[in-house]
Amino acid sequence: MAFEIPKQIYSGAIKPVTIGKGDKAITLGGETSYPFHLFEGVMPHIPRVAMEVWDADPGEEWPGPCYEPFKDVAKDPVAWAQKCVKDYGAEAIALVLVSTDPNGADASPESAAATAKKVAEAIDVPLIVYGTGNVEKDAEVLPAVAEACADKNLIIGPAQDKNYKKIGAACLGYNHTVIAFSPIDVNLAKQLNILLGQLGVKDSHILVDPTTGGLGYGMEYTYSVMERDRMAALTQEDEKLQLPIVNYVGQEVWKVKE
Repeated sequence: MAFEIPKQIYSGAIKPVTIGKGDKAITLGGETSYPFHLFEGVMPHIPRVAMEVWDADPGEEWPGPCYEPFKDVAKDPVAWAQKCVKDYGAEAIALVLVSTDPNGADASPESAAATAKKVAEAIDVPLIVYGTGNVEKDAEVLPAVAEACADKNLIIGPAQDKNYKKIGAACLGYNHTVIAFSPIDVNLAKQLNILLGQLGVKDSHILVDPTTGGLGYGMEYTYSVMERDRMAALTQEDEKLQLPIVNYVGQEVWKVKE
């Protein structure tokens, strides 16, 4: 008698979200089963990795071996992004606006928006623009970025429960995709998705960032929240969780040696 793999029955599917524009646009989501459970469903779009670019020279903040490949372009985010695409075949770029940190250089929204626009115009792959996570400053900076890069379908975030209205409205008005950020909690993630929907942002323009924690909560807890998110989306037909997940892994890598 032939062995048959026991299969999970799914009643939901992850909604597709397309980021970027033109021939290099990327579609995420669309799966009808748990990640890589291809014996149970389909996974039409594989996970993607974006290469991280800072709008300020990281210098000694980065370990030598990490900084070495980019030391010739680290002072110019446009050249840095182009090098990632041309030399390393990056499928997407994640521009982190570290210069806008109020505890650092505290660069203006206008300056950050100008940088983001230059980078967006210099590459032909999808561009993610990520703020510092400071609720007040991101609420000023990210809408300015959205306006400066209107209709380029950037991925902009993080939009949190305390600033989602300004960031979500800007993404809605200027045709971008918004990153909905919540602190490792399925219910909070769902609630933020609902709030963005009430604001008018369509599901096709939302990515969920459930938080990636290197230590503290720990990787296992982080994974379990993502698993619960997918379980609710795929087996409980929770439409507000049927959205692709995005993880900002880079910042956790820099924080801990483990």
